[in-house]
Amino acid sequence: MPQITVDYAAPLAAAFDRAAFGKELHAVTEGAIGASVAACKTRFRRIEECVIADGDGEVDMVHIEVAVLSGRTQEAKTELARSVMDLARRRIGPAAGRRLDLSVHITDMDRQAYVAHQEDAREKGVLA
Repeated sequence: MPQITVDYAAPLAAAFDRAAFGKELHAVTEGAIGASVAACKTRFRRIEECVIADGDGEVDMVHIEVAVLSGRTQEAKTELARSVMDLARRRIGPAAGRRLDLSVHITDMDRQAYVAHQEDAREKGVLA
């Protein structure tokens, strides 16, 4: 269930192995809060433009938001944030001649207001 969004600056695109990062991110999430890897969903959004600090243009940003169902302790969410940051620091480096700004935010999703549905086209007789 964790809904994860990774926003990353365009200059990082060539060197950022998003598929590998996503798989590791799911494992980190499972380890920190007990959500199953099978339930994790990550989307990556490329940022074409961003302004950081004085806007000198030499800073690239990666912001990771992990939305989890409400009810987890603050300690668990803090551990998740730290674990995600550690992973990001290991796996994402600055583009040549640039600096990197990493951030992580853990948010709660209201359990009673969250619904999800998965459907397999094969079960409905729809051919892909």
